[in-house]
Amino acid sequence: MKDVINDYKDIIVQIHTPGGSGSGFIVKDLGLIVTNRHVIFGSERVVVRGESFKKSMTDVLYTDPLNDIAFLRIPDSYDVREQVSISDLSVEAGEKIIAIGHPLGLRFTATQGIVSKAERKFNNVDYIQVDSAINPGNSGGPLINEEGQVVGVNTFIYRDGESLGFALPSVKLNELLRDYNGTASNSRASKCPSCTNIVTKDTLQDGYCPSCGSKFDTAEFDSKPYQPEGVSARIESILSGIGKNVEISRVGTTGWDIEEGSALIRITYNTKNRFIYADAILGSLPKDNIGPLYEYMLRENYDLESMAFSVDRQNIVLSTIMYDDDLNEETGTVIFKELFQKADDYDNHMADTYGMEMAEN
Repeated sequence: MKDVINDYKDIIVQIHTPGGSGSGFIVKDLGLIVTNRHVIFGSERVVVRGESFKKSMTDVLYTDPLNDIAFLRIPDSYDVREQVSISDLSVEAGEKIIAIGHPLGLRFTATQGIVSKAERKFNNVDYIQVDSAINPGNSGGPLINEEGQVVGVNTFIYRDGESLGFALPSVKLNELLRDYNGTASNSRASKCPSCTNIVTKDTLQDGYCPSCGSKFDTAEFDSKPYQPEGVSARIESILSGIGKNVEISRVGTTGWDIEEGSALIRITYNTKNRFIYADAILGSLPKDNIGPLYEYMLRENYDLESMAFSVDRQNIVLSTIMYDDDLNEETGTVIFKELFQKADDYDNHMADTYGMEMAEN
């Protein structure tokens, strides 16, 4: 199983939208990323990243409201080597499976279980019922068997029960991939929930499906660009003003991950206590030279004005905190600029001088 999981490290992607995060997996030969529709709904472009790939923006190509499936374009910058194998056979009850994804924002997590029931119908769609943990953020990731084949797409959990997860079977996914691959248009496409024919933005007729005449939800195509409001808008204005790409940095509506050289800075706005936290995770404590490293951080804290070092378990963090009413363009620009610059300088110095292990971005 370990080898099977390792084979998927370059295939699984994490997906971020202003509304949240989820998972997906790459189908190299079709140039697509498979995920759930509910992960990306409301967005024309989303942020994707992988274990071997930096964050990139990509387009939503296709949505299927009935089966809760979406296809994204593989970014041009992704050099994908592995080809995923999608099974065309149905699973059986008792079969061992693994759910892989990015649950609760955690990077690349695999949970093992078995097929509890090979076929469970919800809203006229057949799903595989499994007992492996499928948590928020797992949605859209693959369900795989012991041979390393995708047998389903992790889709939802039953909230009132434990270990009740459901995945769209790979047999259905293959059918959807064949249908989509047969369309010649490069326009945004969606499956009509009434007649199940594929409709494109170009073929839609006055808001109606050209095949069956049913009223079509144009929200499948006409997603409104996200516009931050209030303090989030102020933070994004400051970040944009110092040259940061806020679109690719967003993690939900109140979080941003900024890469500055070799440092990762996480900015979070807590709407309840109204504080803005900016934490630069520099690396982890070494086994040796911990005393001298502590002395160095304490000396630096004495001179630092708007930020301070701390240790969170093994993580060495350079942080600053601001109250939202105190944040304006001028003060925010100065504080964020200094934090980014010092984070990138400090992590290299502390790694070279004290043996700190650099954080992985």
